[in-house]
Amino acid sequence: MKQGVDRVLVLAPHTDDGEFGCGGSIAKFIEEGKEVYYVAFSTAEKSVPRGLPKNILEVEVKAATKRLGIPPANLIIYKYEVRKLNYIRQEILEELVKMKKEIAPDLVFIPSPNDLHQDHQTVAVESIRAFKQTSIMGYELPWNNITFHTHGFIKLNKTHVDKKIFALKSYESQSHRDYAAEDFILSWAKTRGIQIGCQYAETFEVIRWIIE
Repeated sequence: MKQGVDRVLVLAPHTDDGEFGCGGSIAKFIEEGKEVYYVAFSTAEKSVPRGLPKNILEVEVKAATKRLGIPPANLIIYKYEVRKLNYIRQEILEELVKMKKEIAPDLVFIPSPNDLHQDHQTVAVESIRAFKQTSIMGYELPWNNITFHTHGFIKLNKTHVDKKIFALKSYESQSHRDYAAEDFILSWAKTRGIQIGCQYAETFEVIRWIIE
């Protein structure tokens, strides 16, 4: 892991993307005393299952990030319309530039630039533009990636994976999704761990890596 990483910024197009993509790594960073910020750009109100409150994902992301150990003050939630982030990419870029100045992260996690979802692509591209002088890693969401380059890995232990699973259980509104199943998340971490000779891991596309 890069030395000198004290402040980490996780950028999630929608609530839960950050937990799926790097929840174990977030748990590890917090355990190590790093300062972690989490930004969700959309609470996807138009995608909420019928019969549930429209703000359910906002409630759930607050619970999930708390379970990971992220302070409420370090959680930033925007309410941009789901599937339309590409229409406001300049506004998103300007917000990201503000984050660069105000948070000054040492490492930024973003969706993979190869992610097929239009919102994920927008956040990825604008983040690379805003944080071009910062180390950036793209997280894996296999259900959205046709290709994904496993350039970098973060080793995890069972505690980190358990915290990831515990955090994702906060998203009861999304529990019907196959990729939210506990056995999948555990086997996903095991698969990535086997690739580098450890028990568990998360993998990332290394987009920019700066050594002090």
